[in-house]
Amino acid sequence: MVKKAPRRTAERILEVTLELFNRFGEPNVSTTLISAELGISPGNLYYHYPAKDELINSLFERYERSLGELLSASEGVRNVEDAWFFLHSLFEIIWEYRFLYRDLNDLLSKNRLLETRFQTVLKNKSRAIRQLLDGMSRHGAVSIDARETEPTATSMVVVLTYWLSFEYVRDPRHALEPDNAQQALLRGAHHVLNLLAPYLEASQRQHLMTLTGAYSQPT
Repeated sequence: MVKKAPRRTAERILEVTLELFNRFGEPNVSTTLISAELGISPGNLYYHYPAKDELINSLFERYERSLGELLSASEGVRNVEDAWFFLHSLFEIIWEYRFLYRDLNDLLSKNRLLETRFQTVLKNKSRAIRQLLDGMSRHGAVSIDARETEPTATSMVVVLTYWLSFEYVRDPRHALEPDNAQQALLRGAHHVLNLLAPYLEASQRQHLMTLTGAYSQPT
């Protein structure tokens, strides 16, 4: 049997860093903790990533790639079921890199590159949501005045961006733990999609209630 090649150290460093950032929050994770968790010397860590910002930026680049691939699929959304799947998939990516959202303001205040690129992320999210609305309109799933499209898309992006912060404030000790992921993502997708309820065609509104009924919980 051919043995698998060991994962490269740089790859392992990013994986462990992401896990620690997500678990404890980026401000609470030092490079010393990362190297100890990996069982390598701080010098070995610095060889691959000379500064903590380089770890953050590398993880953000991964997030950007995953997000970009998904956002390009927004043009194919035609109805509530498509939108539900799209939004849940989007929240899965956000959850995978949740430290970015948990510590967003702090990260942006310290990292100029991240500040600039996260603005691009917001623009791309907004464009994707507008495409989602356009596709659903063309296929008769929603009926929305053109003047309401932009503010509705913006509201959806705001919920997408700050949903995990809302979850965290509600229950700081447990909200962002892996065991709570599925329910947090479902609630987020529900609340984003519910912003379209006033514009949904009757059968689509009913289908939305069917899709989300099992996950509706008081917030």
